[in-house]
Amino acid sequence: MSTMTKKMTLERILHSQGFGSRKECRTMVRNEWVSVHGELITDPFVEFELSGFQFEVEDEVWHYREQAYLMINKPPHYECSQKPIHHASIYSLLPEPIRERGVQCIGRLDEDTTGLILLSDDGQFIHRMSSPKWKVPKVYQVTCKHPVDPDQVQTLLTGVMLNDELEPLQALSVEQIDDLTIQMTLAQGKYHQVKRMVAAVSNRVEALHRVKIGPLTLPTDLAQGAWRWLTEAEVELLMQSPKNS
Repeated sequence: MSTMTKKMTLERILHSQGFGSRKECRTMVRNEWVSVHGELITDPFVEFELSGFQFEVEDEVWHYREQAYLMINKPPHYECSQKPIHHASIYSLLPEPIRERGVQCIGRLDEDTTGLILLSDDGQFIHRMSSPKWKVPKVYQVTCKHPVDPDQVQTLLTGVMLNDELEPLQALSVEQIDDLTIQMTLAQGKYHQVKRMVAAVSNRVEALHRVKIGPLTLPTDLAQGAWRWLTEAEVELLMQSPKNS
């Protein structure tokens, strides 16, 4: 994520951060919409060092980021799609410049599922987090319709056979929270996997909330529908986390 002492014109910086075409970014600067450290800049071709660079667009502060890494606490009734069909898109929760950068959801949550989603425009990071090869564990809080008994927990751990699958799917761990609630960790990312596995043990998912991806836990102070940038340390932690064997 280091940009060292690389320099770039303000026009190109704005373009790289999702503020429009190069022409649109030149116009923004000439219209006095852009400040650097409180000083209005009117020359779109002035160069700045990228390391630690920040700027303001109409008084909103932005930090230069070579790649975008962020999280959203997904609320219910949102679709993880650029072209939603029945509900609003999760991308509508993001500022326009971030959407324009082309960030992608890393994996999807169903419309009625809530919780942690990662997004990025870094192809290597997206692959690392989503490839079945790496088996990144994901932890879900599952509220069931009927009380969960020890036999059901054991079957989820041993493995259940689902339609269209060639071998049983099993949870890495299942922790009983209360009679109706379990916390289930999966390494795969199959279609509707949690719901289908719970149904296979004669129960039903009433609510589903993802609380963790790899070593990263959804912050308790991130409200539903809110987003934030990942820290550099969080990105490095995710990229370095060992493959689940």
